[in-house]
Amino acid sequence: MSEKKEIDIMESVYDKNDKAASQINLSFTRNGIFAVNVMGAPGAGKTSVLIQVIRRLKNVASYVIEGDIEADFDTKLLKSMGVKAVQINTGGACHLDSPLIGKAAEELSLKNGVLFIENIGNLVCPAEFQIGEHVKMLISTVTEGSDKPYKYPLAFEKADIIILNKCDLLPYLVFNEDFFMKGVRALNKTAPVIKVSCKTEDGFEEVVEWIRNKQKLQKE
Repeated sequence: MSEKKEIDIMESVYDKNDKAASQINLSFTRNGIFAVNVMGAPGAGKTSVLIQVIRRLKNVASYVIEGDIEADFDTKLLKSMGVKAVQINTGGACHLDSPLIGKAAEELSLKNGVLFIENIGNLVCPAEFQIGEHVKMLISTVTEGSDKPYKYPLAFEKADIIILNKCDLLPYLVFNEDFFMKGVRALNKTAPVIKVSCKTEDGFEEVVEWIRNKQKLQKE
């Protein structure tokens, strides 16, 4: 007879993070904060997109939690614009987690506004972790190629809005927009895909309108 073994079922590695995320989300909502988890690969232009959006969010308090493995260049830039921002350096970790967000949020004394959480530049890990956000914003770029939804499906599947950045470069690149959109819609039927350019500043009014509408729904 084969020897029977007793196996303990361990708690999911995500459980602690997800429980904290739920509490953080509740705190944000109670304090009138609409939280946006901003995801994208390194060089996708996450901070540049945020700057364009924040400039257009008139009469709305904007806050930023800036995530990087090292350095604080983006946080310094945002602060120079008068944006309330705080830096998180993970020292190597490829994503932000709920405990980090909870601690950073306390530093900002959040009240009534929009909080942008710029995650670590990565198209894999950030999509796996809830961090208290109300929506996920994915920033992709035409310079990355049109195959990204196929190679990194979870990020596109989880996104509530997809920003296609650097579209001013389309005339100079081989980017198959139909192929890109087919990949997106195979994973995500509802997320709007908005084409923008930080150079020409096209497309951002539509992004801001989407954020305002979602923020309004969150308050109701």
